[in-house]
Amino acid sequence: MSDFLPQLIQQLFNGLSLGAIYALIAIGYTMVYGIIGMINFAHGDIYMIGAYIGLVTLSAIGTQSGLPIWAIIGLMLVVAVFVTGVYGLVVEQVAYKPVRQSPRLVALISAIGMSIFLQNWVALGQGARDMAVPSLLPGAINFHMGNFEVFIPYTRVLIIAVTVVLMIALTMYIKHSRMGRASRACAQDMHMANLLGIDTNKVISFTFVLGAVLAAVGGVLIALAVGKLNPFIGFLAGIKAFTAAVLGGIGSIPGAMLGGVILGVAETFAAAYISSEYKDIVAFGLLVTILMFRPSGLLGKPEVEKV
Repeated sequence: MSDFLPQLIQQLFNGLSLGAIYALIAIGYTMVYGIIGMINFAHGDIYMIGAYIGLVTLSAIGTQSGLPIWAIIGLMLVVAVFVTGVYGLVVEQVAYKPVRQSPRLVALISAIGMSIFLQNWVALGQGARDMAVPSLLPGAINFHMGNFEVFIPYTRVLIIAVTVVLMIALTMYIKHSRMGRASRACAQDMHMANLLGIDTNKVISFTFVLGAVLAAVGGVLIALAVGKLNPFIGFLAGIKAFTAAVLGGIGSIPGAMLGGVILGVAETFAAAYISSEYKDIVAFGLLVTILMFRPSGLLGKPEVEKV
């Protein structure tokens, strides 16, 4: 019993860092759904591409370049954000814009097709094998609590710190910027926003780009933390992030953040205290349980069907 509290703190921290990644990806799902009522199932692969762009940037710079570690990580994030933002725009223009007025099943098939295309595009260019990511922050914060040592890697600290900063910045941007107000207007009533002079096509494109940018940050950070990646990491991460978005309330940005954290903590606790084989069962079981009592998610609101 004396080791219970430190072990709990260790797993809680691990869960928060994992949940932060889920939250970064889930925001892209929830923003796109909130505005156009569609699910971007290629979004997980955008996250995967962000991780690869970060690795390619790191390879181009080199770990022995003499630059400070913070500068190298900053360049990885900047390049990944820029290139992945372009990918997000292309996905919207190619896979969604032509079928925006079609039945939702058509858009769903288009998104799945884009997801398969992106997976194979990266696999052909970079290979389908696992690729190692050099460790730029190998240290950790260690402290003893009783007979147990709490181990907090610097990469996990970085994930949580960057995610908190991005969440605050996104909240302020959505609330106070002109594009943020336009996005909220489109989410409330797309047709009326169009009549009032808002360029709805621009808002939709901006939403895809913003979601891609956040996913790219998550991809680079998790690649540094885990130390390896492959072209198929986006599928499972995308499914988990979509689950987090539904759990928190699809269409709600705070809900996506909360859902990501809850899902990450639930998975980590299940792996630590039950078995790693049961972590997905616990995560999806939690989703089903919450939706039984809150069909719209924790922070979601009942939605009137858009016609």
